[in-house]
Amino acid sequence: MHSNLYLKFIILYIIFGFLSIFTAATLGAQLVLDTIRDDDASRLYREATILATDQLSDYYSEDMSFTATRTLLNGVNIYLEADLWLTDTDGNVLLSVSSSGTGMVPKQIQDFDPAEAGGEQYLTGDYHGYYSDEVLTMIVPVTEGFSTKGYLLVHKPLSYFEEQQHSIMVCVYITLIVIYVLSFMIFLGIHLFIYLPLRKITEAAKQYASGNLDYEIPVNSQDEIGYLSASLNYMSTHLKDMEDYQKKFVANVSHDFRSPLTSIKGYIEAIADGTIPVELQGKYLNIILFETERLTDLTRDLLTLNEFDTKDLLLNKESFDLHEMMKQVAASFEGTCTSRKISIELLFASRVLYVHADRSKIQQVLYNLLDNAIKFSNPQSTVTIETTERGEKIFTSVRDYGIGIPKEDLSKIWERFYKSDLSRGKDKKGTGLGLAIVREIIQAHNENINVISTEGVGTEFIFSLPKSDAGR
Repeated sequence: MHSNLYLKFIILYIIFGFLSIFTAATLGAQLVLDTIRDDDASRLYREATILATDQLSDYYSEDMSFTATRTLLNGVNIYLEADLWLTDTDGNVLLSVSSSGTGMVPKQIQDFDPAEAGGEQYLTGDYHGYYSDEVLTMIVPVTEGFSTKGYLLVHKPLSYFEEQQHSIMVCVYITLIVIYVLSFMIFLGIHLFIYLPLRKITEAAKQYASGNLDYEIPVNSQDEIGYLSASLNYMSTHLKDMEDYQKKFVANVSHDFRSPLTSIKGYIEAIADGTIPVELQGKYLNIILFETERLTDLTRDLLTLNEFDTKDLLLNKESFDLHEMMKQVAASFEGTCTSRKISIELLFASRVLYVHADRSKIQQVLYNLLDNAIKFSNPQSTVTIETTERGEKIFTSVRDYGIGIPKEDLSKIWERFYKSDLSRGKDKKGTGLGLAIVREIIQAHNENINVISTEGVGTEFIFSLPKSDAGR
């Protein structure tokens, strides 16, 4: 397709050049000739009229001699570059001056008609056959008093105008050639700076459509095409990352579903065929229940993340007391904390603190963060929940003094299904989706969440929420 487009450009360019020269050689040449002829004819008519009115009338009144009149006409002939005939009213040629060498001067003009030009200033042709080439002829009356004594005929070869036309058209053709060359340079520039980059972009689009996301467009400029190429390169990289992420995501989901399903299937088959004795079935049924709860948690978390991915999540924002919610969430972990001898410390900025957010979603954020903090804390340690007011924002901190997160893992903890090596031994039931859900919820509120962690010391998560007017 691109070859056909390129060929069309070349054909159009050649047609443009041909039409330009053809138009100049036909319409342009004729317009130039008509303009030159009309302008020169007007000048000749004015000069001839002045000559006939002011000076030649003296010849008929015998105030000017024949010799003086011829001398006058010779000078006008040189000036006007035209043949001059002086006649009486019957067409008899009294005096003539010729320099063209293409005509024959008669003694009497046959079928002489002073008005044969009609309403025009001049007529063209061989003038009754007296000229071998076409001439432009003007007939100007010579008057004395109120009567016409004779006529002055001015004959100028049309070749004179054609020579002028030729000189002008040479300049026109040279100008057209220069314009054509310059337009070719523009066409070459379009080819180099627009067509070739667009061809590369088209090829890239074909490669991406066929699944080759490794194809990269070379970026050689900083203009719109360069920006488009860079954007497509970024898009292909992002799509490749998304493809890799999708494969990894599917692999992780398959693994997290396959492991509990394999355990459940194995224990049920063992119970069904009597491999596991009746007195031990209760123990293995509890294991099956535990694995079922893992599948339930994983399904719920996947559905929650899907709400964010499909943009179907609608936040039901309202004003509520953040401190009251924190007390409720902390109370739900009382049993877990007691068994592990972990205490929860609440450090509130004030007795009540209202925020404007989705109550259920923020409750899920607090639950996930507190669950992680307790899960990875050392026995007989403390988990701290603290709130701070800064302008129009409320900052909430969930801090533990547990195993911490390795520095190289900090940028990966928000990834779905990610679990650090240090957490794998402790997080038996975790789906690896909790922190991904936390970040999606906070970002859906147009807020931020950060993490500070030191391996072997502890971890602190800090997120912001907008302060509510109800608390003022």
